[in-house]
Amino acid sequence: MIRWLLIALLISMNALAEEPSTCYGSTSNGKLKNGVQLPAEGENFVGYSGLAASLGRTYLHSTARDIVVDAYQQLQKELPDKVFKYAETGFAEGGPFKPHKTHQNGLSIDFMVPVLNKKGESVHLPTHPFNKFGYNIEFDGVGKFEEYTIDYEALAAHIVALHKAAEKHQATVWRVIFDPKLQPYLLKTSHAEYIKKRVNLSKKPSWVRHDEHIHVDFTIACSPMPTK
Repeated sequence: MIRWLLIALLISMNALAEEPSTCYGSTSNGKLKNGVQLPAEGENFVGYSGLAASLGRTYLHSTARDIVVDAYQQLQKELPDKVFKYAETGFAEGGPFKPHKTHQNGLSIDFMVPVLNKKGESVHLPTHPFNKFGYNIEFDGVGKFEEYTIDYEALAAHIVALHKAAEKHQATVWRVIFDPKLQPYLLKTSHAEYIKKRVNLSKKPSWVRHDEHIHVDFTIACSPMPTK
């Protein structure tokens, strides 16, 4: 517990010392100034890859970072037995972020879906180079992959926590992308009505399936792209 309190204190101190981020343009044609990196781990969450973090692939807008961390802290209070994992965000200066078509201005983030093992325990979905850091995993039509099952209740709670944290920071969740064929299971959870009424859950199939992860875009005031 002391370790996590120290981590939280360091995050707070860094947030006070850093300059706020500035985003430019859009998620698909943008850049970022003063991007910040998500913490590698917290009491109930981890990043998807230490290697990817060292390569600078976990930076985002400072307000988006605060939203994500606040949501995890709220989930720790509400669901102390659940664990979560974030994935790709973007580069410190934004710009093209292959293989993604977005993630360019610090307002996009991927989260690996929370899963249960055969014992019904909340565990982290394995992410490593041999499965493209989790992005190569394919769940079946009901949300099963090998010994893992998507924890729809935890996933719904996470989406709601992000939405509420965004409002706290005078921002919004612009959209959430999740495989339309799996959405009916998400909308059978205890958070279904909140999501239906307040969250823009994309109904269009994306260029990649988005079954092993959800993609979240935030709306934060951005400046126009600088002209050359």
